[in-house]
This record gives sequence, structure tokens and C-alpha cells, in this order.
Amino acid sequence: MSEENLKSMADLVAHSKHRGFIFQSSEIYGGLGSCWDMGPLGVELKNNLKQSWWKAMTYRDDIDGVDAAILMHPTVWKASGHVDNFTDPLVDCKVCKSRFRADNIDLNAPCSNCGSKDSFTEPRNFNLMFSTQMGPVEDTSSKVYLRPETAQGIFVNFPNVQTTMRRKLPFGIAQIGKAFRNEITPGNFIFRTREFEQMEMQYFIKPGTQAEAMEMWKELRWNWHLENGLRKERLQWKKHEQLAHYADAAFDIEYQFAHGWGEMEGIHSRTDFDLKQHQEYSKKNLNYVDQLDGNKKYLPYVLETSVGCDRCMLAIMSDAYRTEFPGDAEKERVVMRFKPSLAPIKAAIMPLMKKPDLEGPATALLRDLQKDFKCEYDTAGSIGKRYRRQDEIGTPACITVDFDTLTDHSVTVRDRDTMVQERVALDKVKSYIKEKFSL
Repeated sequence: MSEENLKSMADLVAHSKHRGFIFQSSEIYGGLGSCWDMGPLGVELKNNLKQSWWKAMTYRDDIDGVDAAILMHPTVWKASGHVDNFTDPLVDCKVCKSRFRADNIDLNAPCSNCGSKDSFTEPRNFNLMFSTQMGPVEDTSSKVYLRPETAQGIFVNFPNVQTTMRRKLPFGIAQIGKAFRNEITPGNFIFRTREFEQMEMQYFIKPGTQAEAMEMWKELRWNWHLENGLRKERLQWKKHEQLAHYADAAFDIEYQFAHGWGEMEGIHSRTDFDLKQHQEYSKKNLNYVDQLDGNKKYLPYVLETSVGCDRCMLAIMSDAYRTEFPGDAEKERVVMRFKPSLAPIKAAIMPLMKKPDLEGPATALLRDLQKDFKCEYDTAGSIGKRYRRQDEIGTPACITVDFDTLTDHSVTVRDRDTMVQERVALDKVKSYIKEKFSL
């Protein structure tokens, strides 16, 4: 049997809509640029991915989770540098009105959209933060921002978490949450959007230990992506040669998407920049008292791991998408080879025919499995067509209730990847699925 990987992002966009993974936001009104809605299967896949990250990051004895507010005191963003420095250089074509990032194009070349020469405006800085008003009066004192990253909600809660959880260095604070950036050139489906979700962890360490922490977290984070089923040959490390002003080392984990290599996760050594800034602007003492080092007081350094949840989901969907050619009587099929624990639907229960004798035990089995798994009850079309439909949404196990079930009290369980079918006793189905698919 031969197979082909995903060839173009357009194929995944079409498949995502067709099978209920991802829809264009406000589609009936023509859509809203680079905003997407998670469909019934997409929200399950995304929740499974977030749960996988949450367990990996917080089911430990050195990391706690928080869920900070999206709206924060505006001085937070002044201290972090976002108000003054979170900008992109912007140019417009004076002929077709297309907008570009000045650092992504040759300003001396013709416009890539309309071909006009010498049509670009002078570059001007464009702040990427969305702003809004808090309170009944619209004036500068009521201006707040939608957070462009989740990290600052962690930094301002450093003393709260450290004190209440009685943490000693090194320890981390993790968060999953929405962030918003008014990107000039978003695109490539959910790779770059204006509203997105981040999975971030800030690991607070003693100054001088950042190199050791970097190597530890590089290994842990790389292995997490492999454990989620991403193929090793489609992942690579990229070292930052030009560092942000607050960093002393930075690496990205990149995935080979249909549109090329793209950042999926960043692992950055941020030094003590963030805590130092917030200490200065808030006038609060954020020093850590190191009882193991003579009660020495200092600001911890920070090792950050930041995953774009939507980008990670896009990588998992891209990696899972296969077109297979069995080479026999079987027709080619599209199959989403999700790791079973991430699959939106874990099992599909299928009565062979729409007959009460078969639907009774099928429904009873569904109700039993639903106590542990997200399942689907599928009766539409031939059994072959139902298999294909479940392959296309990545369901690991298809369970058929047939007329033999009425006498031998067993069912046929079909494996998504091998298409091998096994007969399993009804009272053993749940344990069989848990063991075979590691659910």
C-alpha cells in the first residue's frame, strides 16, 4: 500500500470544513479576515491537545498553573515594552491599496499584487496591540489592551504563586489562554491569525543556571511533540542568531508545513528582564529570598517555553493527513492518522443495518463507552462508506454490531490504520479499546 502526505494547505482547509474541524469565522457574512471557528471535531481535537500539554507541564512537583485575565492594567504593557516597541513597519501600495510589512518585501520592486512600480508609501510603525475602552467614558485614562501574549499574566503573578504555593527555585508557572495581535499579513489558514491561543510556561531559575535549564527544556519539549505523533523528519531546531533585547539564548522548534518550515514553539532564556521591569514600574519588591544560599535576595532568571496552540494543532492535522492507495479492490482513502489519545472521536458504533434487533445492543454499547470516550453513532450509508467517513475524521476504532452479535455476544472492531478487523466480546470491548489504542 502506498500513501501520499498533505500536498497543499488548500486541501486541508477544504477537508477541515467538509468534516467539521474548522470553519471560517462569520462565514454567512463573507467571513472575517484570519479569524476561524473551531467546529465540533476541531474543538475536541484542540481540547485533547491542550489537555496533553497541561498534563505534561503541570502534573509535576515543580510547576503550577494559572489563568490570568485577558484585560490587564495598561501599565503592564508599558513595563513589558509592548506599548513602545511592539510594532511592525507598514507600507501601502498607493495604486491597489494592498498592505505589506516593509521588512518582508523589496521596496524598490514592483507591487506583488498589482505590478505597479514606485507605488509604496513611506514605512510607518504600526502597533500590533488591539485596544479597547474600560468604563463608561472614552478617554485616554480608560484605554486598555487585549493582551498580545499570555506571559505577562504569569510574571505579574510571580509573587502570588511563589508565596501561596511555598515554591523554591527552580519552579514554573503555566497558562493556556487567548492572545490577540493585529497582524498586518496573517495567513496560511490557522498558522497566523489575529486571535489565537498560547500554551506558555515560565520557569523561574537561579541566575547562572539558564544554560542547564535550556538543555533540559529543549529535550522535554522536543519529546512531547514526538509523543503526540509528529514525525521526527518534519521537525527541526532553529537557533536565533539575532536575539530579542531581553534574551541571552533562543531556539524554535519548527515544523515542515505545506507552505514551508514554520515556528511552532519557542524556548527562550529571558534573563531577569520581565521581573526587573515590573518591579520598576509597580514599585513592588519582586526579589526572591534564597534560603539555601544565605537568604540572598535576587530577581530570578526565566526560561520560557511558548507553544502556539493553533499552530501545533495545524501541524498535527497536517502530519495526520494521508491519502492512501491500497492497490487492491479497496478504493483510495483519505485518513487522519491522529494519535488515538488526540483523536476527536475515539470510537464509532455502527449497527450493520437499521433494525431494532441490532440498534438495541448498539445503543447499549454506545452508552457504556460514552462513560469513558467521546463516541459517535453512525448508521448512514453502507458499512464501507461509514468506514471511510470515520477514517477521514481520524476515529481509531470502528465497532460493528451485526446479526452474529445476537448469538455470540461479540462485535467486530476495525483498526483505522491497519484496517484489520477483530472479533471482540461485548463485555471486553471497553478494555480492548483502552489497551489497543492506549486511551
